[in-house]
Amino acid sequence: MIVYWSFNPILLELGPLSIRWYGLLFVGGFIVGQQLLGRMFRSEGIDARIAENLLLYALVGAIVGARLVHCFVYEPMYYMQHPFQVLRVWEGGLASHGGIVGLAIGLILAARRQSPPLSVVWLFDRVTIPALLAATAIRVANFLNSEIVGNPTSGGWGIVFESVDQVARHPVQLYEASAYFCIALMLWMMYRKGVGARSGFLLGITLILVFSSRIIIEIFKTPQASYDGALLFSAGQLLSVPFIIFGISLIWRATKAANITSKPKPLRRMS
Repeated sequence: MIVYWSFNPILLELGPLSIRWYGLLFVGGFIVGQQLLGRMFRSEGIDARIAENLLLYALVGAIVGARLVHCFVYEPMYYMQHPFQVLRVWEGGLASHGGIVGLAIGLILAARRQSPPLSVVWLFDRVTIPALLAATAIRVANFLNSEIVGNPTSGGWGIVFESVDQVARHPVQLYEASAYFCIALMLWMMYRKGVGARSGFLLGITLILVFSSRIIIEIFKTPQASYDGALLFSAGQLLSVPFIIFGISLIWRATKAANITSKPKPLRRMS
């Protein structure tokens, strides 16, 4: 089955100002995530207003990080020659790996500004679920924009992005959105069962699952970096490996700490 996809990315135009579906879903995903994080905070006896304080740091950090990595990792030659083009965020070009790093930096700064400061790892464990919901919304926005398209399908099925060409392609944006949403649901169930009590465990699971799925889905994507054709692996796959390694180290650390605390203390000898 072949679906022909043609969608107007502009939601509303007010004179020279246009509101795009991408921007609405991008910001909306962060707002929904902040509401969920506030609910999680309340359930643990923490002021939900702290989640509101984190939102701006998270949003700005994600945008700046995503833009810088897109410009200087995916298209370095162009942006080295046209450095001021980096500021033209509204023209598109955000890299998810950079968005995660920027999000992390923004949250670290925000956590330290709280009184008392929040534990960064504790916060990251809880942010994983809202962040994945935001990532799901962003990938749906990519689909609406007909961007980050997949390779041509081999059978009589796929999505024809009419603004790109007349070739049936893998809807990789929806593959990725589905993966993120399913991981978020799994993490939510783990959190409800108290897995979040292990510092760093949820974050480790998130990094492993998200970037393992990213490595697989990259197989079906068209090249995103200007130099992808010269490499055995895509830039997205190579950038995913350090996140997976870090996730494994977090799980090992959390499991080791849990084993230490669960061991019975030796009885003192009676004199």
